[in-house]
Amino acid sequence: MKTAFITGANVGQANLLVKALSQRGWRVFAGVLPGAPTDLANSDTVTLVDQDVSKTESVQRSAEFVTKALAGQGIDLLMNVAGVANIGVGVLEGADLAQAERLFQINTFGQLRVVQAFLPLLRRNAPGSRIANYSSGAIIANPVGAGVYNMSKHAIHGMTLTLRHELAPFGIQVTSIIPGGVLTAMSANAHENTRKTWAMQPEAVRKAYDPYLKKVMEQVLPDMLEKSGATPEQALEGTLKILDKKTWAPMELLGKDVKPMGLMRRLLSDGQLEAMMRSAFKIPSYKA
Repeated sequence: MKTAFITGANVGQANLLVKALSQRGWRVFAGVLPGAPTDLANSDTVTLVDQDVSKTESVQRSAEFVTKALAGQGIDLLMNVAGVANIGVGVLEGADLAQAERLFQINTFGQLRVVQAFLPLLRRNAPGSRIANYSSGAIIANPVGAGVYNMSKHAIHGMTLTLRHELAPFGIQVTSIIPGGVLTAMSANAHENTRKTWAMQPEAVRKAYDPYLKKVMEQVLPDMLEKSGATPEQALEGTLKILDKKTWAPMELLGKDVKPMGLMRRLLSDGQLEAMMRSAFKIPSYKA
């Protein structure tokens, strides 16, 4: 029986992954935010573990719990899925630094905390154990208004690339899963949420960017998400295919919207890709 630990399993993709892997016969430890609602329950193949990835003590306690439960055995797979997107939103000039720090504590330092706490368990099952860190298609597209989120996801991919070097001698594979838009609760009501976000920008910042980026934020980007975003079931199917691969690439693309961007990333120069994305987002060019 293979063993996995999955963070952020209360709802969303992590929740679906817990169910899918347990149905495949895995023993799955599901990291759940204490007090948050979830439809998961303890069973023969699923064990719920309280974990707040933004707090070092909570992550350490979760690793100690799993270590005790495994009684000397290790884990085969760590999936760093927990994350947030809808805080620290807006153009970078108007970003709320307190919210930005909160987002980094969850998205970036949260994944680092989990990696540090669970690597001893992964080494026990090496060679062959694996770590999948969830980054984002934002690191290819770099959409306006999501700069802080984008920064956190670039940092995750940077961590992945370094871990691939550091863990290669142990036979532990690491990848960044790069999902595109997924039509989940996190991305629901995209048009309404972006309108609220834009209205919350500092007044001077909003007035400066209104002529150029308001329509991009409130219409173009939400329209693209609704048109090209994957359903949760499609995203789950794609993730399971990634897990079935014998060898992982540094970056595994997930979704019908992000895979073409991955191809363009290989074929085009950085400048050409940037120009293509700017055109797709309908960002106006400077006119003297």
